[in-house]
Amino acid sequence: MTHSAFELLRDETVSEINSQARLYRHRKTGAEVLSLANEDENKVFGITFKTPPEDSTGIAHILEHSVLCGSRKYPVKKPFVELLKGSMHTFLNAMTFPDKTAYPVASANLKDFYNLVDVYLDAVFFPLLTEETFEQEGWHYELESLDAPLVYKGVVFNEMKGVFSSPDSVMHDQTQRALYPDTTYGFSSGGDPRDIPALTYEQFKRFHQTFYHPSNARVVFAGDDEPEKRLAILDEVFSQFEAAPVDAEVKLQPRWNAPRQVSGTYAGTIDPEKRRDGMVSVNWMLDPPSSRDETMSHGILSYLLAGNSAAPLRKKLTESGIGEGMIGGGISTWLRQPMAGFGLKGIDPSDAERVEKLILDTLEEIAATGFSEEQREAALNTFEFHLREQNSGGQPRGMSYMFTALGQWLHGGDPLEPLTFEKSLDAIKAKAATGHFEKEIRRLFLDNPHRVTSRIEADPEQGAREAKREEDKLAAVRAGMDEEALKATIAETEKLRALQEEVDCPEDLAKIPTLTLTDLDRSIRTVATDESVLAGVRFMHHDLPTLGILYLDLGFDLRVLDPELLPYLPLFGRALLQTGTSKQDFVSLTQRIGRSTGGIAQHRSLATRLDDGETAAWFFLSGKSVAPRFGEMLDIMGDVLLDARLENRERIRQMALEEKAGFEARMIPAGNSIVDTRLKAGLTEASWVAEQLGGVSYLTFLRDLVKRIDTDWAGVEAKFRQIRDTLFNRPRMVVNLTAEASLLAEARTALEGFVETLPSKDVQLSDWGFAGVAKSEGLVIPAQVNYVGKGANLKALGFRTSAASAVVLRYLNTTYLWDKVRVQGGAYGGSSRFDLSSGNFSFLSYRDPNLLKTLDVYDGAARALRAGIGETDLTRSIIGVIGDADRPEFVDAKGYSAMWRKLTGTTDAVRQQRRDEILAASNDDFLALADAIEAVAQKGHVVVLGGEAAITAANDERPGLLEVNKVM
Repeated sequence: MTHSAFELLRDETVSEINSQARLYRHRKTGAEVLSLANEDENKVFGITFKTPPEDSTGIAHILEHSVLCGSRKYPVKKPFVELLKGSMHTFLNAMTFPDKTAYPVASANLKDFYNLVDVYLDAVFFPLLTEETFEQEGWHYELESLDAPLVYKGVVFNEMKGVFSSPDSVMHDQTQRALYPDTTYGFSSGGDPRDIPALTYEQFKRFHQTFYHPSNARVVFAGDDEPEKRLAILDEVFSQFEAAPVDAEVKLQPRWNAPRQVSGTYAGTIDPEKRRDGMVSVNWMLDPPSSRDETMSHGILSYLLAGNSAAPLRKKLTESGIGEGMIGGGISTWLRQPMAGFGLKGIDPSDAERVEKLILDTLEEIAATGFSEEQREAALNTFEFHLREQNSGGQPRGMSYMFTALGQWLHGGDPLEPLTFEKSLDAIKAKAATGHFEKEIRRLFLDNPHRVTSRIEADPEQGAREAKREEDKLAAVRAGMDEEALKATIAETEKLRALQEEVDCPEDLAKIPTLTLTDLDRSIRTVATDESVLAGVRFMHHDLPTLGILYLDLGFDLRVLDPELLPYLPLFGRALLQTGTSKQDFVSLTQRIGRSTGGIAQHRSLATRLDDGETAAWFFLSGKSVAPRFGEMLDIMGDVLLDARLENRERIRQMALEEKAGFEARMIPAGNSIVDTRLKAGLTEASWVAEQLGGVSYLTFLRDLVKRIDTDWAGVEAKFRQIRDTLFNRPRMVVNLTAEASLLAEARTALEGFVETLPSKDVQLSDWGFAGVAKSEGLVIPAQVNYVGKGANLKALGFRTSAASAVVLRYLNTTYLWDKVRVQGGAYGGSSRFDLSSGNFSFLSYRDPNLLKTLDVYDGAARALRAGIGETDLTRSIIGVIGDADRPEFVDAKGYSAMWRKLTGTTDAVRQQRRDEILAASNDDFLALADAIEAVAQKGHVVVLGGEAAITAANDERPGLLEVNKVM
């Protein structure tokens, strides 16, 4: 049965995603709707508009932020935040792309899901879009007094300053603009900070009126909710509009007949001893894919060329010694005309032409000699396993379906074809052995003259030059203002702040739909774990429906290692899988893994144990396979653990360079995590280890290690061998298997035989000598924004907190910190974090134009908490915390989480007690945490990652605040 307001265009079963797919068109407006009905409890809704920008003012991005700041039905300042505070959402956000803006939500709770859909539909179609919202989210002049400097403020303005502080982002922006100079893709859709202040409120309003209309909408529903109700909900909104054809077509970029070059700079430092500050990539514009076959072919070809360390193009580039790490990974299909690129970072800028030649020569060589049968088989098996497993990680499956469908659908294509894969996979398998991929290399790359070689290098003066340019521009604007205009700007600044500080009236807040506490389950969700002993080793099994796949985790206790070995672990883990064995080089090993398994990976997990306060620190080798190939996977894991070629100096040197380059690239985009890790390193042993394995200390270690590999290889190799000989021991091992019970008997027999091949010898736990010394630091990087942290260990300060503290922090993050750090301060984000097991507490900001002002906000948090909380806010905050706890997991994650709870002493009884405390949260918990946060204000320490000028200015105003450490 179809709703009368909609015309049914297609009705098909898409077996690959176990969904009944119906495609509709709204009769009155022409809005198109893809309805996917399946058994997934994690329900997804998403509405997407084509929003091609005509400049780099960030208009689509600012609008994405602004529509969620109040609407006709929900006239409060931040309905989005109210949902963040008190929804059981499994996804809640919005995102701007070069040609579209998407608003997806997801929830496993039906009532909550409909609430989210209702708020989002009203937000996108009937936003308030006040001028103050535009100024807050986009940009505005701020002037505090007649003798103060004029400054820019705005959330998106500062967000994009942070984006353009990253060399990788600068490179991508330069490359895309160069490839598509005559289309909308030639602009920065997120906004260039130099151009954002040119955007007017009138343009902003007009953009919404033009593009945010049902006639320009693509809607996706997916999950186990009622399909008919979806249409009724949409028609209630769509029927309020008349058809209004929107010209949002993304024009095709005219093709060139000759390649081009483009070069630029970024704000960064230059090593006086050896220049490694350059990046270069060779990039192509491709024609729009004509079919699902071609799209899938693009993905497999990218994997064949560069998808893993043994892929021939990646291998050739990394082994060249010219650079430190690869950039670009092949073909990106997000754009109407896809772009493809391969390159190197960490090069001497004078070597750019060598890299370009190496890429083109290698592609020519591969096209001429072809891929081996082993390479093709590994790539095809890897892709097929991923397609059949349907594991989208932390993202709801329905969102993955949504963006897959949009690729063609947005530009007039078929939204259903991309969701299928059986026919295309069979077709590509049939063509793979006949030279298909080799012909594609020639067609897509070698014979394609629409090519740009893009290069950038560091300019140590650029940061200061950009800051001076902005300062001069603002000074000129200020000089053009008479006293009346200056007073008017001060008045506007004060007016905006007053509006930001206003509290929404309770009647309007009550309009935001919410669950009640009676809608929540009182009991925790549990995963059955069968524990036993297997060949003398602790064994856990979780009987879960895994579609015939076995998920295996082999865990080894890191506490047996001497402390000086810990920083080697990330590289050691990579070496196990990327150096080969005595019988296979790393290329053959990688292909063997691809042919026989769904993947084998290594990682580390760290936590403070709840039961005894000791550190849980484990190294895991994890793999997944179908049942018939489980024995093959165990053979591979055995070879990896015991026979990896740790003497392979060149591979380990390459990996060390890649690891260093990758860390440096993450430094700015993940600045708040870097700060959080550094902040907590002096508080608990587990946090200290985390910093050794992934913080600033680790970066220092890597830089030294790169040199020692060349000067003291014997010493470095000895450390790797010592780790293997000490760590891989049965007495300090755990085996974790997630699979259906029907697969257990055979798997257990194979596992027992495998475990018996591993060494078994006496080992002692090492004393890591954690000193627990925290200090305040200013970590200097070439950035236009800051990441500001302050924290302490609440247990060490004498506070005993309950799980109800999560409710308090939920409220703190979505009210006080959101308002003070983001809305009024102009940062992209501000938050607080607290780990109940360790007692570690931290305040953090992200892409923050301020430093001392943000610290003052943190120090005022206790006062805000003592003001108390109303019943509505308390209920919403409880619901939000329970929603986080009940977030759905895929089966492999369920099994792993159940094991990790065992290893950290987190029993189901403890989990239930915590849930009870959350559900019983009250104002008393706010007062208790306020006292603890007051102690953080007095005794906590500060870590800031940011620009040198900002850190110097902070120390000038508050002498001795930060010990300065230049990290980039």
